Amino acid sequence: MSVITELKYSSTNTYLIEGDRGSILFDTGWAGTLGAFCRAMGEKSKKVQNIDYVLISHFHPDHMGICQEISEMGPVILIIDLQREYVHSSDYILSRDSGLGFKPLIDENIRSISLEDSRDFLKNLGIDGQIYHTPGHSDDSISLWLDQGILFVGDLNPLYELESHKGTLIYDTWQRLLSLKPKKIYYGHANPSVPEIKDLYYGHADFAVPEVKDLSEKSEKNKDLYGLVSKIIKYIDRGYSMSRIQKKTGADNQLIEDVNRMYLTHQNVGVQGILDRIEIKGK
Repeated sequence: MSVITELKYSSTNTYLIEGDRGSILFDTGWAGTLGAFCRAMGEKSKKVQNIDYVLISHFHPDHMGICQEISEMGPVILIIDLQREYVHSSDYILSRDSGLGFKPLIDENIRSISLEDSRDFLKNLGIDGQIYHTPGHSDDSISLWLDQGILFVGDLNPLYELESHKGTLIYDTWQRLLSLKPKKIYYGHANPSVPEIKDLYYGHADFAVPEVKDLSEKSEKNKDLYGLVSKIIKYIDRGYSMSRIQKKTGADNQLIEDVNRMYLTHQNVGVQGILDRIEIKGK
């Protein structure tokens, strides 16, 4: 059984999956977070040099920002062949801020495999599982499945939003993943969830929706929700960790996580758009 280590050092959740004969780092954080990543590894008594591969769920800035820097410490960058044309899609965005020290991926150092070969590839690392193409958030999105019942989905919209995505590619992608009967789901910008599968019919599953706090029950300090969300977004753009944003704003941790995920997973979304999505989540 693979060992999973959660690394929370930036606004993106990163996961180290260790098999009997090798390991994979799933996603990285923004450019400029390498030091925080190394500290997070050290706190878990893990060495970056012992990681075999870095696998990116999709090539948006908050998921691949330090991928090249990590690979220069030993790990090999692993991509699925369908991701090839996307690996440099965030270079322009990240390179605009020279202070981040962003390093684009070096193509010659990338190892590419097909989805069909992913099970055998993982098996060689002592990891029983498979990689799936899971479009919806982006065309290059992939998810990592472990046969022990664990699913890593990157920025695929969380299950509690599924009802609002009926008739979309996001909904269809989730139906394929639900047919695997996952026991636990790890997200790029939300807390892990443990779905309760009540029924399964032609690949469709009903899940218990997690209870969400009523956002209207805020402290006096957080009454101006619009202004508060604006501040949170400002700090997300600066690459602050969620704990640092909490200290800066005094906002509820659940609100920060919701804003963080919605801002980073919905292209060009504004403050009001985030508030609307929070309202959908609370229904």
